[in-house]
Amino acid sequence: MATIAHRKKRSSIRKYLPLYVMLIPGLAYLFLNNYLPLFGLTIAFKNIDYSKGIFGSDWAGLTNFQYLFQTNDAYIITRNTLLYNAVFIVLGLGLAITIAILLNEIKNKFASRFYQSVILLPFLISIIIVSYLVYSFLSPSTGFVNNTILPAFGIDPVSWYTESKYWPYILVFVHLWKGIGYNCIVFLAAIIGIDPEYYEAARIDGASKLRQIFKITIPTITPVIIMLTLLAIGRIFYSDFGLFYQVPMNSGALFETTNVIDTYVFRGLMQLGDIGMSSAAGLYQSLVGFLLVLISNFIVRKINKENALF
Repeated sequence: MATIAHRKKRSSIRKYLPLYVMLIPGLAYLFLNNYLPLFGLTIAFKNIDYSKGIFGSDWAGLTNFQYLFQTNDAYIITRNTLLYNAVFIVLGLGLAITIAILLNEIKNKFASRFYQSVILLPFLISIIIVSYLVYSFLSPSTGFVNNTILPAFGIDPVSWYTESKYWPYILVFVHLWKGIGYNCIVFLAAIIGIDPEYYEAARIDGASKLRQIFKITIPTITPVIIMLTLLAIGRIFYSDFGLFYQVPMNSGALFETTNVIDTYVFRGLMQLGDIGMSSAAGLYQSLVGFLLVLISNFIVRKINKENALF
């Protein structure tokens, strides 16, 4: 019996050997990119001395973490990071679902060629906005807003890069414009996969289009919504570096509303060269994100076990 089982195992290995070989590049990338850098976590607890190397440097304990969170800016960067990401999650997912539903309705009413051109719209939206384009709109001297829009309404030009009160709205708008296309396509793919017979039965029963959306579309794509929400929650302590650093042009006058953990750590690294503090911040962000995903998934699992990620 043992010999027969052994032969079957060897036969199975030979049968699937090409697939195992195809796995090697992906596993190698995963190891090099995701697991090998874990050894660098020791930097967060070291007082790095380049002459001694990482493992030979003196142990610093939690000093790097204390430096990160005992500064006067600790509250501001934590507040900005959390609030911005919370708004991004709520508005981003909400608008992406809305646009996906609208695009699906367009698909149902118009010819496929027209639909194929419209379906590219979210991708175009997601790549149009970059920092230089924002600057071309908001430049105090040559910007489109100051030279064209505001004069048309009799409003004086605004020094956008020194007035911090406008930037919470600007950053939210730019983020939504830049990133809403990706989530929209994900939701649209889920909506297209819904069995049309559900909608046909609802129409026979006299359900309006709005009722079909709330009783069929939204409940059916709920697992996708939860999955993307949990992934976003896991990165709630991370920020889009380009959005918060390049779009505001690294203007010091805007730090109150544009400074987040990522930009704060980058500036600290560039000015002080403190790799230990930067590593401590990265470890802190990863651990908090991991815990938030576990907690969020636990709550979802208690409400509806089928919609949980694990």
